[in-house]
Amino acid sequence: MKILVTGGAGFIGSHIVERLVREGHEVKAYDNLSSGKRENLAAVASDVELVEADVRDAPQLDFYAAGCDVIFHEAAVVSVPYSVEHPQETHDVNIQGTLNVLHAAKRRGVKRVVFACSAAIYGDDPEMPKRETMRPQPMSPYGIEKLTSEYYLSVWSQLYGVETVSLRYFNVFGERQDPGSPYSGVISIFVDRALRGAGVTLFGDGGQTRDFVYVGNVVDANVRAATTPGVAGRAYNVGCGDKTTLLQLLDTIERIVGSKVERTHAPPRAGDIRESIADISKIRAELGYTPAVGVEEGLRRLIAHIKERR
Repeated sequence: MKILVTGGAGFIGSHIVERLVREGHEVKAYDNLSSGKRENLAAVASDVELVEADVRDAPQLDFYAAGCDVIFHEAAVVSVPYSVEHPQETHDVNIQGTLNVLHAAKRRGVKRVVFACSAAIYGDDPEMPKRETMRPQPMSPYGIEKLTSEYYLSVWSQLYGVETVSLRYFNVFGERQDPGSPYSGVISIFVDRALRGAGVTLFGDGGQTRDFVYVGNVVDANVRAATTPGVAGRAYNVGCGDKTTLLQLLDTIERIVGSKVERTHAPPRAGDIRESIADISKIRAELGYTPAVGVEEGLRRLIAHIKERR
């Protein structure tokens, strides 16, 4: 297949690109390199066309979507705190950018669009685990943007015949997640500081829970979402179905690294949710997804990768 991956030089996007290249597909990685990096594609650089462009640039998207069978739409501003401070910018990237992708897919006859959505759409509803049938209650501009984009995808399937699948990522972690980026996840920050012997800051008491999911599992979910027939217009949770507190996460990192991490507490951040865990029964049943790598094994792989690079 011919495939376009927006955000293809980013953390998750580059892993998707690698998998697709290994499977023999013709891949174009579309990225403005604001948070993505050329070196993320180093292993497949000779087999991938890297297009340095922005999803807000509709004519560029239209041009590079031509001839594609599938678009994986990973490009986004993914920081909740950043969306709270800069809601107009994140709206333009996360909503208008998605709409540009969908317009291009419709005009160019793309068969399917797979979208990187987020568990942020669920908000802080105390009901656990989060199921796809729950009423969304986003607590941040980022959550609103992802939910709005998902609604657009559903309508595109109904009105225009573009098959769309939305994947609601929980807390993704793994190699290439930049700990110095404002978009970075808590695991990459904690691991980086543990390996440097630095302390970490916990926003709140550390008892908040997350469903951490290794990036390899997320890539598998994407490939299945792109290739499974009969699932157009649907949304799926992508997680492990297990919850981990931030304190438990630190304990595991300390055990793997072999040293203690100093902990400082700060007030909770605006827009952050208290508890999060995915019900993954729907994606198991309909896409055949099973998270092959658990949190501790994923942490071991991430820590080994960072040590090797250093």
